[in-house]
Amino acid sequence: MPVKIRLQRHGAKKRPFYFIVVADARAPRDGKFIQKIGTYNPLTVPASINIDTQKALRWLQKGAQPTDTVRRILSFKGVLYLKHLLRGVKLGLFDEPTAYQKFEQWQADHEQKVSARRESQKRASRPAPIVRKVEDAPAAPAAEGEAPAEA
Repeated sequence: MPVKIRLQRHGAKKRPFYFIVVADARAPRDGKFIQKIGTYNPLTVPASINIDTQKALRWLQKGAQPTDTVRRILSFKGVLYLKHLLRGVKLGLFDEPTAYQKFEQWQADHEQKVSARRESQKRASRPAPIVRKVEDAPAAPAAEGEAPAEA
């Protein structure tokens, strides 16, 4: 039975909300699924993603194939990188604590980049303050009683 990790659409018309599910590849898009492993809301800025990384990792190790969009989501959350590191453990390249240490380091760097991107997004979306220049007042008229000089 071929198993896919894919998006299951919910929400109203023009207002999508997705569940990330593990389903038989032959089942309809919004039909029967094996397990729900997360949610994805593309309408928020930035898009909100909640995923159980351990469940996703377990299904990937069993051979489930993610769709293109889910692959990008799993990559963004670091699940595919963790799978890659655990494959290195299985091949004997390094031990499991080292793999998790590398993953924690990657996750800290990634979170720092994402927070910087969110901050720049906030700054860009804020309207620029309106600054009006105060124009110089016209020259004060000559003192009273003095006639203007004529040439």
